[in-house]
Amino acid sequence: MKVIYKRSSNNAIYGLGFIGAVIYYISTATGFWMGFLGIFKALLWPAFMVFEAFKVLGA
Repeated sequence: MKVIYKRSSNNAIYGLGFIGAVIYYISTATGFWMGFLGIFKALLWPAFMVFEAFKVLGA
C-alpha cells in the first residue's frame, strides 16, 4: 500500500491574508476595542469575502 500526501499552499495564502487583514483592521481602528475586534475579524476574513461576493452576485 502506497500513501500519497498532497501538499497545499492554502495555509500560506490564508496566513498572508490574515496578516494583511490584521494590518488593515488595526490601522483603521479608532480605539483599543476596535483593534481587538479587528483581530477577531481578521480570523474570519474568508467568510466576509464570500458573503460580500454573494451579495454582489445576487446569490
